Amino acid sequence: MWSFAAVVGNAGYRPDEPLVVGIGHGDRPPVLLCQGATLRGEPVGAATLAYAASLSKQMTAACVALLVQEGGLDPESALSRWLPELPGWADDVRLRHLVHHTAGLPADSAVDALLVADRTSPGVLQALARFPALDRRPGVEHVYSNAGYVCLAAALERAAGQPLPDLARDRLFVPLGMGDTRFSEGPGAAPLVRPRPAPLSLGDGGVWSTALDLLRWGHALNRDELGVSALLETPGRLDDGTPLDYACGIGVRSHAGHRVYRHGGGWPGLRLLHARVPELDLCLVLIALDDHTERRAVLIDSLLDLLVDQQDLADVL
Repeated sequence: MWSFAAVVGNAGYRPDEPLVVGIGHGDRPPVLLCQGATLRGEPVGAATLAYAASLSKQMTAACVALLVQEGGLDPESALSRWLPELPGWADDVRLRHLVHHTAGLPADSAVDALLVADRTSPGVLQALARFPALDRRPGVEHVYSNAGYVCLAAALERAAGQPLPDLARDRLFVPLGMGDTRFSEGPGAAPLVRPRPAPLSLGDGGVWSTALDLLRWGHALNRDELGVSALLETPGRLDDGTPLDYACGIGVRSHAGHRVYRHGGGWPGLRLLHARVPELDLCLVLIALDDHTERRAVLIDSLLDLLVDQQDLADVL
């Protein structure tokens, strides 16, 4: 019989580090390992609320996909149609470029250097407006961009006529029974280990959630409960047709012959990783509340090694 604690320990996590790791398979109860305490001294558990960081991107993309499917948003529309306050380069950026990180926007470090206060969505857009031109033509290179997803969320809000927190609540979180998950412009209910507030921008981040809700999210996408999984899971392409290993807010990988969709998230003192294998209706989530390392990838890879190549997951779980 495998030992969950041993796998976690082999990845380099000590028993006292605040961490929750969850495995969900089909309709079986999730298998969870919870250890350590939050900054407030409360035991870390499956319902501990944490900042989801870049895991938010796939939820932003899901809202976009719903509007695209309903005809309310055209992925080929120019960014300038939705954000006319941006310079002329926005005429050449398509919404699909933003989804797949191929828009050619300035580096996030350059954008953040122009912020005059907290990192808010309006602040990011105002910073982008100070760039007279792009460094590269849209569609020619995949470069991860948080600013791109801030733009995507702003365009989504204008197309939907509804703030992203309300849209996500009504179209994603309530229908899927994710009662503890929300987009929030505030610092959230559970403090990060470092006494530094989470960024206030939406789209690239902004979601607060729990391990249980993130497992629920993974299973919902595995089972296409929103009706947009095929769109979300389709890898992007450069304008010349070169395929990417990135779909809509999620990376596209393979493990033991199975397609795996995964994405990480991070902020000082916080690391997350979410992975799912639709063929097996398998979902894994890791939330580490005092972590500045990349041990999360080692742990998730070890769990995938253990789980994905099993003929009957019930024998393991």
